[in-house]
Amino acid sequence: MKQQKQVLDSEGIRRVLIRIAHEILERNKGTGDLVLIGVRTGGAHLAKRLASEIETIEKVQVLLGVVDITLYRDDLSELGPQAKVRETKIPFDITDKKVILVDDVLYTGRTIRAALDALIDFGRPQSIQLAVLADRGHRELPIKPDYVGKNIPTSQTETVEVRLVEDGKPKDELVILSQGEGTL
Repeated sequence: MKQQKQVLDSEGIRRVLIRIAHEILERNKGTGDLVLIGVRTGGAHLAKRLASEIETIEKVQVLLGVVDITLYRDDLSELGPQAKVRETKIPFDITDKKVILVDDVLYTGRTIRAALDALIDFGRPQSIQLAVLADRGHRELPIKPDYVGKNIPTSQTETVEVRLVEDGKPKDELVILSQGEGTL
């Protein structure tokens, strides 16, 4: 039987995104040359929310894109012919831009490695910074986020899920799911 523990509720996610937006603006000294690109799908929704927060704070709209990493995955051959490729939508040049790459959960680092490979196909950015809602550890690649909403120590048998209303969920929340008996 799966056990579930809520780490962040809707209000917690909102507060975390406001904090990350402020941190991004402080580190980059405003919005000059700043673009946000979300990793499809959860990261894309969070990037859109971050862009909205930045616009509220700075009264400036930042460019927003979405990257699909399917074809860049190092386990693509294991997915077989059923791998579903979705649209990458980066309708602007990222050359010399400060790219904020946004994802929901950072785990092994392999998704981010694939996203970095995909981004380089679109130009040579001035920098790429990583913003994640949750960092659960267990890295297999030397990737470290620049902005973290919540550090969540987990075991490898646990799963971290970000549930967002944009994905048809009834409410926003960040939860840890674990197998077995007992409580978290």
